[in-house]
Amino acid sequence: MCMVAVAGCVKHAPYMVPAVETTPAFKEDPNWKAPAPADSVFRGDWWEAFGDPQLNALERQIEISNETLKAAEADLQFARASVRVARSNFGPQVSTSPSIARVQPSGNRATSSYHEAYGDFLLPVDVSYEADVWGRIRETVNINRANAQAAAADVQSAALSLHAELAVDYFTLRGLDRERELLENTVAAYQRALELTTNRYRGGIASAADVALAETQLETTRAQYVDVGVARASFEHAIAVLTGHPAATFALHVSPLTATPPAVPAVVPSQLLERRPDIAGAERRVAAADAQVGLATTAFYPVLTLSGTVGFESSSFGTWLAAASNFWSVAPTLAVNLFDSGRRRGLSDQARADYARTSAEYRETVLSAFREVEDELSALRILEEEARVQEAAVAAAERALELANNRYRGGVVTYLEVVTSQSAALSNQRTAVGILVRRMNATILLIKAIGGAW
Repeated sequence: MCMVAVAGCVKHAPYMVPAVETTPAFKEDPNWKAPAPADSVFRGDWWEAFGDPQLNALERQIEISNETLKAAEADLQFARASVRVARSNFGPQVSTSPSIARVQPSGNRATSSYHEAYGDFLLPVDVSYEADVWGRIRETVNINRANAQAAAADVQSAALSLHAELAVDYFTLRGLDRERELLENTVAAYQRALELTTNRYRGGIASAADVALAETQLETTRAQYVDVGVARASFEHAIAVLTGHPAATFALHVSPLTATPPAVPAVVPSQLLERRPDIAGAERRVAAADAQVGLATTAFYPVLTLSGTVGFESSSFGTWLAAASNFWSVAPTLAVNLFDSGRRRGLSDQARADYARTSAEYRETVLSAFREVEDELSALRILEEEARVQEAAVAAAERALELANNRYRGGVVTYLEVVTSQSAALSNQRTAVGILVRRMNATILLIKAIGGAW
């Protein structure tokens, strides 16, 4: 038994941040161009780099009205209060319980020598203090402090995620506005094409099949225009919740997306360990788990408690506070757990296993952060190239549509060729809008991946 206790009393090693493998640069780094010096000194809220006043106004409402962020802040306040509770154990605990009683003892008690009533006026002050000889209280404070720091990182992580989610929803909605504008213009063009085809049919130049095709193309595009409204309403409602508004009372005016993604300054992988709040939170949880190991180690040591009582006691109120009525006692106590059937050893093993788990989660968080940056860097590079190719495709489709219309007016082809060209042109235009939205969102996610503002 003594050997087990001695083995458990090995001194807990100082905490060290778990080692994690990093690289000197991201794989996509050669394609990540740093912006001009004037851009790299940006220090405000990162979403302001997009230059959209409406987005700026919505983002500011998150700090005020978002309920998820409020819950995270409440968790932080709870964690900070827990630190104060733990620190209170460094000082003595002082209490008092004054009482006034009228007592009538039994004359038949074995220790009673009289059967007369008397008064008992008692004013005690009890003092208790645990000497933190082995660091039990210190480790408890370290656990709560690390958890509070992790909660603070959670608030920052939640804020970063919410701001990014709002920006993604906002630009997706603006992309849908751009699509609706495109479809609205296309419906107007198809309406004119239907009128032209109808007139040609009345003049005996076009067939009834051409008119039917023109009507089909027009109504199909109108249905697509209406359908976009479903997705737009969904994103508008999501933005309402993020900004703390009921969906029924919130609305955003139509404003088609025309902006292009801003440049994002490059960072090196090692900077993520300092910038990402989720990495900071994961590391602080490792520190808390390490302190828990230290706390479990202190259970193998005895607990030294110093306690005492001082006060006044008298049988009458008049002599209650007289010098002769004072009393005191001092009682140091040493509590030693001699045998617990392996309970302390089990708790120590649990703490070490939890430390191993949190260390693995920390490394996984770092690896995921590196992956997210690589994902968004490659997405931006590929989407930029795709946007150039798609721009050429749109231009080609629009030329093909113009040629098809001219050939149809000249009676060279049927209206089927026009319909085919119209469908190709509209499809390529909508794809171009989708690529722009994806580029905006990839930029937002890259900013989130590198930890927010630069």
